[in-house]
Amino acid sequence: MNILRKMATFVRNLTIREPDGWVPPGQQGDAGEDVNIDTALALSAVWACVNLLAGTISSLPLVVYRDAKDGSKEIAKDHSLYRLLHDSPNYDQTAVDFWDFMCSAIELWGNAYAQISRTGGKVVALSPIRPEFMSVRRLQSGSLQYRWTQDGKSFVATDNEILHIRGAGGDALGGVSTLHVARNSFSMARAADKAAAGMFKNGLRPSGVLTFEEWLTKEQRDIAETKLAEKFVGAVNAGRPLVLEGGTKWEQLTINPEEAQMLETRGFSVEEICRFFGVPPFMIGHTSKSTSWGTGLEQQTLGFLQFTLRRRLKRIEQALMRQLLTPDDLARGISIEFNFEGLLRADSQGRARFYQIMTQIGAMTINEVRRLENLPPVDGGNVPRMQMQNVPITDAGNDALPPPNEDDAA
Repeated sequence: MNILRKMATFVRNLTIREPDGWVPPGQQGDAGEDVNIDTALALSAVWACVNLLAGTISSLPLVVYRDAKDGSKEIAKDHSLYRLLHDSPNYDQTAVDFWDFMCSAIELWGNAYAQISRTGGKVVALSPIRPEFMSVRRLQSGSLQYRWTQDGKSFVATDNEILHIRGAGGDALGGVSTLHVARNSFSMARAADKAAAGMFKNGLRPSGVLTFEEWLTKEQRDIAETKLAEKFVGAVNAGRPLVLEGGTKWEQLTINPEEAQMLETRGFSVEEICRFFGVPPFMIGHTSKSTSWGTGLEQQTLGFLQFTLRRRLKRIEQALMRQLLTPDDLARGISIEFNFEGLLRADSQGRARFYQIMTQIGAMTINEVRRLENLPPVDGGNVPRMQMQNVPITDAGNDALPPPNEDDAA
């Protein structure tokens, strides 16, 4: 019987994978601190990184496009997925709520799941599922099977019924969880925070030694161990005079927090956590080793957009297109993309500079700019324009402009 049980366990481990972010109770890092979703998010650096990444992505417009006859792309508002992805994926959540949850799940567990509800073959709702409740396995048919428990009920679904967005570094069964790979770093950060909290609890006063000339009675020992601690330990009691008698001596053990590198350790933990998430430390308020002014931070921000956000956006876009679009949609040129220009909405100066350049080179019309700014069109605003000084260098000294060609006249 034991052999059969071992064989069954071995086969199960080959075919079933628990979610990578699942942390069994009591699992500890090298620093001896438990690491799970609650303890990880209690670290301010983890919370800030996840909140920054998930909040930024969820605030970007997610748009369904259709290929136009002229080779450009037009917004397909008449497609059934447009309102679902852009406005409200389900009855209870807005698009921002839904994608904030999904992106947070990817950052922490390496996987995001949502149940797909269809009516007449069309997707009508996406309902998120907590990743820690999910297990995935490969069936003999080659398809994936998803099992989870929610509200006391067990569910089983195929990959046709589950939207599965995988994180970095994984395979078909799931991405790699940050909670798992960063367990030791999170544990060390937790230990440093607890040590710092203990020092503040004791008023940042280092412990000392009470020396007595004679052996103490039980009553005297109780007074020394409990009464003195109750009266003098704590931030509110800092600086309170200590009265000793009967030949008692107090020897203070001076251990400076800086000498113990407590502050340096906590600062390093913030930088290491940022390294796991790919977030520049200054973007979560850690500016101890960088200036808050100048082009250095501008370049770091640009790098964050290019190397951290872009691959996350691309991963979500491709997962949605592969799992939600039908072959007919793909044949008609339907695509799903984040509108990255949504990040410019908070930067009026950068937005104005972008519009100015695009209209000067004839890449955008005035009405296209006004449409992005939610302004009504104006007469003559649909004609691309270019500045008159953009002439060939051979005509730079001529007063007369070159005659227009036939295409311009048309």
